[in-house]
Amino acid sequence: MIRRLGFVLIVAAVAVAAVAAAAPARAQQGITQQQADEILKELRAIRQLLERLPAAAAPGPPPPSARVTLPPARVYAMGRDDAPLTMVEFTDLECPFCRQFHVTTFEQLKKNYIDTGKLRFVTRDFPLDFHPHARPAAHAARCAGEQNRFWEMRHVLTVNAAALSRDTMLTFARDLGLDMSQFEACFTAERHREAIDRDVADARDANVSGTPTFVLGTTAPPGFEGVRIIGAQPYAVFEQKIRELLGEQ
Repeated sequence: MIRRLGFVLIVAAVAVAAVAAAAPARAQQGITQQQADEILKELRAIRQLLERLPAAAAPGPPPPSARVTLPPARVYAMGRDDAPLTMVEFTDLECPFCRQFHVTTFEQLKKNYIDTGKLRFVTRDFPLDFHPHARPAAHAARCAGEQNRFWEMRHVLTVNAAALSRDTMLTFARDLGLDMSQFEACFTAERHREAIDRDVADARDANVSGTPTFVLGTTAPPGFEGVRIIGAQPYAVFEQKIRELLGEQ
């Protein structure tokens, strides 16, 4: 817990710096005041938690460029199975930095690399301990997945990261036209707890400590190995690494 909180603060700083650096290029689609307030609120909450911990108790994060090996797992993936590259995202659906990545960088990656068959995008859950709605949101997305609406639910949960509650998740499910009896039975029973716990365990084994964290590398099932990219980085950071791995530079 202590290690994760310490690292999340560093990830948060990276994310804020990335957003600021990318702002001129995204003048027409920059973050709103509400989004900026959400990020500052998140930073204050993390700092308050850290101030209550011994200063020496939180070691630094692993090197951002470290190679990461992930074991085989059942995952939700977008894009072609035979895409030359795969990017695995570890996300917290209540995390404002994950939201920032989703509403900016992800759409560009999808258009330029996922939809063109060059990149397979995999999402895995890493709900942080201090986000009370992150784990229920992970359950909600997977329960929607039982009715083939995982990506739609994941999208609406992510863009509404600051307003999550049990009631809003049920509203989102109704709005998506889900069979509510089936959804609520799955959601209440936490039917996908084992799969979420497996994602968290795999992330910890790979020294993933904050969200969003990505692993990008050559597609080579059943396991996967790649380089770590930390935080809601600007699109240019991902594009540079993708182009490098594709041999386009």
